[in-house]
Amino acid sequence: MFYTLGIYFYGFLMRVGALFHTKAKKWRIGRKNFWTKIPDLSKENVIWFHCASLGEYDQGKPIMEAWKKENPSDYILVTFFSPSGYENIKDKSLGDFTCYLPLDTKRNARKFMKYFNPSKVFFIKYEIWVNHLKAAKRHGAKLYSISASFRKNHRFFKWYGGTFRKALFLFDHIFVQYKLSKELLSTIGINQVTVSGDTRYDRVAQRAEEEKENSTISPWAKDESIFVMGSSWPTDEEMIIPYINDYKINTKVIIAPHEVDRAHIQQIENRLKVNYQLYTNIQKGEELKQHTQVLILDCIGVLADAYRYGNIAYVGGGFGTGLHNILEPAAFGLPVIFGPIHHKFPEAQAFIDAGIGKSCDENKAFFEAYLAFTKNNDIQKEVKRFIEGQRGATSIVMEELQLH
Repeated sequence: MFYTLGIYFYGFLMRVGALFHTKAKKWRIGRKNFWTKIPDLSKENVIWFHCASLGEYDQGKPIMEAWKKENPSDYILVTFFSPSGYENIKDKSLGDFTCYLPLDTKRNARKFMKYFNPSKVFFIKYEIWVNHLKAAKRHGAKLYSISASFRKNHRFFKWYGGTFRKALFLFDHIFVQYKLSKELLSTIGINQVTVSGDTRYDRVAQRAEEEKENSTISPWAKDESIFVMGSSWPTDEEMIIPYINDYKINTKVIIAPHEVDRAHIQQIENRLKVNYQLYTNIQKGEELKQHTQVLILDCIGVLADAYRYGNIAYVGGGFGTGLHNILEPAAFGLPVIFGPIHHKFPEAQAFIDAGIGKSCDENKAFFEAYLAFTKNNDIQKEVKRFIEGQRGATSIVMEELQLH
């Protein structure tokens, strides 16, 4: 009862928020008239993948590709909770149909299952929508959790987490990233668990192997050392840009802010005292000059491939909003620096333990980390060796699924 009330209250907050916040508005509009947009799937064997956002899609993508390769006639349904996932992926999704997940009410869940009737359901990483899981189970679907990660302070292991704890028992099998997650699940009686690793390592390694040059960046970056500041927030920029202005970072720099609205881009421009250019201006015909020290990626969709031109990366979000993807730069051999708040991201500690990542909590610590990586001539080899050693999660998952 409390869960259902909470879901309705969340829906109410999103409706109100849509009046003032762009992301909430997209969340609301994306679900408007949902039931009129559904294709006829009465003759299809639907395999449903649900992702919270963009990062979870990247984790699920290797499984989608492998599943489609082995079962080409199956119909892939992909759903998102967040606009930042759906809006970025909708036009290039691997899904035969891609949409938002309706609000997790009992009525919506029953209706969703009636329309789609999936035979197998894959929820990626953290997502637990109780009513949709229950409805899928009642319809006879097999349920799987992919690249899951659990911590002691998760609600599943708290006295108040009974609803979510029971939801975990609905899964036919749970594939976790680390052994600790399996041990935690065992304490609450869940043993249908396999330690598979993180499928994102397969995804980023595969992407790095693609010979995909950016015709705009490539000539400017040729034979140069480049520092990449990816998915940055104002706190990150305030810490790092002074080192750029003082030429303590004396290489070329790519800045790719997490938010690319005009106000944020203008804020970055105001901080910079060196030659810079905006990526979108170059796309409109302006030449990217060789003496330009800073290239600002003021659009989305470029960063992942821009990392291939870098030598060292800083990844933002570690000062409060949540650490962004550190695997993408590492796949290209870049050691990674990030902020202090990374306890929810076990890959960050793995990077630190392997010597290919460093956490900083102030300006001085950042620059010390930067200098340490510049002095290590073997660091890129070490990073690539680490990434290669983490691959294989997709194969483990697919092999286990064949037993189900």
